[in-house]
Amino acid sequence: MTESFPRRHARTRRFTLGVPRGFNISADGTGVLFLRSRAGTDPVTCLWSLDLRSGQERLVADPLELAGAGDPARLPPEERARRERSREQAGGIVGYSTDSGHTVAAFALDGVLYLADLTGTEPPRPVSTPPGVIDPRPDPAGNRVAYVSGGALWLYDRATGTSTALAEPESDTVRYGLADFVAAEEMGRMTGYWWSPSGDTVLVARVDDAAVHRWHFADPANPDRPATDLAYPAAGTPNAVTELYLLEQTGTRRKLEWPGEYLADVSWDEVDLLLTVQPRDQRSLTVLRVDPASGATTELARNVDPAWVDIVPGVPAHLGNGKLVWTRDGGVDTGSGSAAGAGSGSGADSGSVGQDSRRLVIGGEPVTPPSLRVRSVLDVDGDTVLFTASEDPTEVRLWTYRPGDGLSCLTPEPGVYGGRRGGGTTVITAQTLEQDGVTVAVHPAAGPSVPIASLAALSELPLRLSLAATSSTSAGPRTAVLLPNGHRAGERLPVLMDPYGGPHAQRVLSARAAYRTSQWLADQGFAVVVADGRGTPGRGGGYERAVLGDLATPVLADQVAALELAAAAHPELDTGRVAIRGWSFGGYLAALAVLRRPDVFHAAVAGAPVTDWSLYDTHYTERYLGDPNLEPEAYRRSSLLADAPKLTRPLLLIHGLADDNVVAAHTLRLSSALLAAGRPHSVLPLSGVTHMTPQEEVAENLLLLQIDFLRSALVSEK
Repeated sequence: MTESFPRRHARTRRFTLGVPRGFNISADGTGVLFLRSRAGTDPVTCLWSLDLRSGQERLVADPLELAGAGDPARLPPEERARRERSREQAGGIVGYSTDSGHTVAAFALDGVLYLADLTGTEPPRPVSTPPGVIDPRPDPAGNRVAYVSGGALWLYDRATGTSTALAEPESDTVRYGLADFVAAEEMGRMTGYWWSPSGDTVLVARVDDAAVHRWHFADPANPDRPATDLAYPAAGTPNAVTELYLLEQTGTRRKLEWPGEYLADVSWDEVDLLLTVQPRDQRSLTVLRVDPASGATTELARNVDPAWVDIVPGVPAHLGNGKLVWTRDGGVDTGSGSAAGAGSGSGADSGSVGQDSRRLVIGGEPVTPPSLRVRSVLDVDGDTVLFTASEDPTEVRLWTYRPGDGLSCLTPEPGVYGGRRGGGTTVITAQTLEQDGVTVAVHPAAGPSVPIASLAALSELPLRLSLAATSSTSAGPRTAVLLPNGHRAGERLPVLMDPYGGPHAQRVLSARAAYRTSQWLADQGFAVVVADGRGTPGRGGGYERAVLGDLATPVLADQVAALELAAAAHPELDTGRVAIRGWSFGGYLAALAVLRRPDVFHAAVAGAPVTDWSLYDTHYTERYLGDPNLEPEAYRRSSLLADAPKLTRPLLLIHGLADDNVVAAHTLRLSSALLAAGRPHSVLPLSGVTHMTPQEEVAENLLLLQIDFLRSALVSEK
């Protein structure tokens, strides 16, 4: 019997298992390493290589053949936390690193360090180290491997087979070589140490979370287990303190002094060692050049904005000729005195940002038009920059820029694309509305392209999607409507709004994968409406910054506007029966909808919702609402607890009790406020479940339970 969609959706981790990812191209462009599980229902990720000269794939490492390695229960706690921060749903080898010559790959399984010889066919071998290895990375020459264990940064010497501690924690609140909570959760920085190009020095972050407030997580379903303590930097409270030290092979340890609260990124190439830093208010983003010999820093570039400055993945970087690769929102002013003396070759520039364009800047000069909004820089290969950018916000295309050649779009067809580049070889990943899943093609500098097969399962759902309800003006929300397969013309349908609706995530994209679950929900008898309102990315600074000081009013107004757009284009939508569901920010938006607009929304399912923004982390929340000690009104406007007495519609709250991102206190506090106000509601606590809900039985039944709740809730609205 064919499995149901909820079962397949759960078993395949949302159809992500078996998709090639984690690409690493050799310096000469003849080989590609990548991660992929053996099948679409296999959660154990393996390491593979592709030889472009022969076109042959080789299995480099299978965790199940390495003494049964790959058991999630044996993961070090720090690695489990890193995977939660990166939303990693698979097991096995989920990360690896190589030397610059692609001769050795290092990875950790169950806290054990493994090294794979990429020049031969011998299986990877385990290395004797202290327990609990995390984030191993070889030096550029492949002679030594750095790794984190027990909060210390260690160095394994391949020649002697011994490990030496480079930096050890001075107390139980100190860790070397790991990213702090907000760096990993909000800034996308997953590491805390960096090799020099010569391999004789390591820059390491020392993180001390002594000042961070402690929260305590207990598992009510297992009262015999001790509670877990978490250093959680909630809005308005202290962050961890990050210090940087240069550790030389000679044993010299030199501290770097850098201004700011947040270390956003580190880049160390043959040109410079660069730090990207932010102050607590995030209204500037500064690139500092470091002199490794003295530890002194010099400002090289800076973006400023009266609201906030976004961290763009992949910058800063350098072209092969030494020019700085950077991005700038709005106009570019290259005449700032703050960068004086840096030299034209360095690309020094500074200026005010905030307009709707985001441009690629090379050596201080913009090289992309204002109409092309840069999303990320993926790689710099010599003098070629590979980056993603959008003209239509529902599309993310792949581009290159090279001095003398200018801009080139590598993916002219609509879709969502990604890739890597190295040694003249380009890997392109593609998702479109026409295909179900991800395709991967490797394009060498010369010769035909070579595909890397995806082994992922397909959803097998015909997509009945309309983008006709998209606003004709740039100011309105991008909106998609999905109708049930087999729906008869003229038949009235209850409406289910299915948004995320907040910063950092888009739902309306030119990729079939974005609508799998929404189409299944539609096939249960709903007209599903998906909308990206103000605050969502891809539309420009003005659109995203509309939520400054108020995360509630604009996003809710745009969901109402999207519903009106959809109903005008599709008369079959019954706006007298409208439900809304969501998770995380989408859960917040769902609860917000029935609390503040019960005239429009008649039932809601709110999964892992933020209900009190003072309980969410510093970097995310303060970017939009400021410091709660200084801006209490912004938090009052955006939080839900005071709205509890207004509830008149059915509301189901769902929350994982092990969620360390949006903690369960959000749902429990709203439930307590609703009870105190005498407002009936439902709460579904998920024991042992985090923010990701990766467990098969949980993921499957959550979809089924939501449908049952919404059907029952909307019956009374007929």
